[in-house]
Amino acid sequence: MSLSDRSPATGLPDFADRTDFEDADRGLVAPPAGPVVTADDGRVVWDFGATAFLAGDCPGTAHPSLWRQSQLCARAGLYEVTDGVYQVRGFDLSNMTLIEGERGVVVVDPLVSAECAREALALYRAHRGDRPVTAVLFTHSHIDHFGGTLGVVEEGADVPIVAPRGLMEHAVAENVYAGTAMLRRGVYHTGGNLPAGPDGLIGVGLGFTASHGLPSLLPPTLDVTRTGQEERLDGVLFRFQMTPDTEAPSEMNFHLPERRALCMAENATHNLHNILTLRGAVVRDARVWSRYLTEAIQLFGDDSDVLFASHHWPTWGTDRLKTFLSEQRDLYAYLHDQTLRLTNQGHTGTEIAEIIELPPALAQAWHARGYYGSVSHNVKAIYQRYMGWYDGHPSSLWEHPPTASAKRYVDCMGGLDAVLDKARSYADDGDLRFAAQLLKHATFAAPDSTEAKELLARVFERLGHGAECGTWRNNYLTAAQELREGVKRVPIVAGSMASALSVDQVFDSLAIRVDGPNAWEHEVSTHWHFTDLGERHQVILRNGVLVHYRTARADASADLALSLTTPRLMELLAGGTGLDGIEHSGDPTALRTLLSVLDEPDPDFPIVTP
Repeated sequence: MSLSDRSPATGLPDFADRTDFEDADRGLVAPPAGPVVTADDGRVVWDFGATAFLAGDCPGTAHPSLWRQSQLCARAGLYEVTDGVYQVRGFDLSNMTLIEGERGVVVVDPLVSAECAREALALYRAHRGDRPVTAVLFTHSHIDHFGGTLGVVEEGADVPIVAPRGLMEHAVAENVYAGTAMLRRGVYHTGGNLPAGPDGLIGVGLGFTASHGLPSLLPPTLDVTRTGQEERLDGVLFRFQMTPDTEAPSEMNFHLPERRALCMAENATHNLHNILTLRGAVVRDARVWSRYLTEAIQLFGDDSDVLFASHHWPTWGTDRLKTFLSEQRDLYAYLHDQTLRLTNQGHTGTEIAEIIELPPALAQAWHARGYYGSVSHNVKAIYQRYMGWYDGHPSSLWEHPPTASAKRYVDCMGGLDAVLDKARSYADDGDLRFAAQLLKHATFAAPDSTEAKELLARVFERLGHGAECGTWRNNYLTAAQELREGVKRVPIVAGSMASALSVDQVFDSLAIRVDGPNAWEHEVSTHWHFTDLGERHQVILRNGVLVHYRTARADASADLALSLTTPRLMELLAGGTGLDGIEHSGDPTALRTLLSVLDEPDPDFPIVTP
């Protein structure tokens, strides 16, 4: 691999510094009990042996900095953080934290899937006793921090489920409303379809990858609404700091003052995080992110001996953790402030991403490297938050869509053969970035050209092998895979989170699926009485829009009135037995009309081809 294949890496830190490795290994109680985690049907959802290759030296197909980070993330087992605080790491993309109380154990962030969470809890119990789960705590609204809930408690269990205010709203918005598109792009983001190994998946920066088990969500029973709020869970005092619009729209840190331990959720981990994740999300606020880190130092820094988070390994020592938090704070503040400074000088996001370099002190901090987020795409996200998609140049207002533009570019450049020749020339000269731009046009203009797709796949492969950012590597290599092999189906676990949705959220998700043009001529009014909730909802379809709202009384003018439970609603929408067994009055065809205009999302849409 030539130096030109590498993504930008200003002044790499000292590889001889083994502090992170010492911290990652500290406190190991026990490794995983078995080689794999399986689902009930025997399917492997997590393979501990998949990371074994990382024990070797960095090959030419990986950036040495990302290889080092992946080696650290590959550690797996039960670890003691401090007295009464344990973590299970390396069982999924995220960590599960277990805090021992008077009667049992409080589980914090139960991983992505129930299978992995169940196995993690079993490992803890095997070495710390068969303690019951006395509370579950979600630090924020991302699926790798609540998806394994049913692996540690049963639905309806009489234990408090604690979360920051707004978690349900934002968890549903991310995993249901735009869930299909995010899941599809998430395959690129996590490298979920790449083979593990030096040429393929080596990690995602935050961890190795996400597990492939059953995700779930139970609604919180105790909301944290303000900084300074205190709660005793199983006798343990938790002191909370609300941090909305940082790494997640709904997020919180917490401090255990009696154990001098600070949990930073995902607001301070051992890498530069995303201001806008490549799988898609709401743009985060780098300004408030940095300010909440300052507040955490002021609130908890002097009263903490250890800092841990929902990813990576802890940092021990008051001075060390305060330095860590200060550098993390400076990282997000610098990117925010310098992006706006250059914006106000007239630069666009793409231009600013080429200009900005981190200060030397931050560039030399291993935990500030761009393994998950990157300086380049974070700068563009900050620009997007303030300025939007429009770069200010009027030619950008009404551009042709990708395929139409590609055909015109290829025509201007003398046809497909000329474009391929030029792309080979740029690739041979080491300008892989422009070779990829040219070949994007070639593949969109001539999607059946095997030659164009293979050439672009080779360019993406080189870019991936040179990327320091794990998510960049996975995007490049997954694109190369799909150009050669076609789209691999995305496994979707239908309805695995449905039981946690409110009725409002269910109808919101239906409104997103209405095929507007096919619904223009329909006008239907339905009234829904949910007997288990004591709620009434009016649902009206008109002008291609599904409007819904709560109401206090039945509507005699509705075309159809139904009386049912929320579980029966889920069965009905899943294509169950129609109105059989549901009390109703009016015209049953109203429901058929409503359901007939719902579009089915496509979980396998193309990304690198038209």
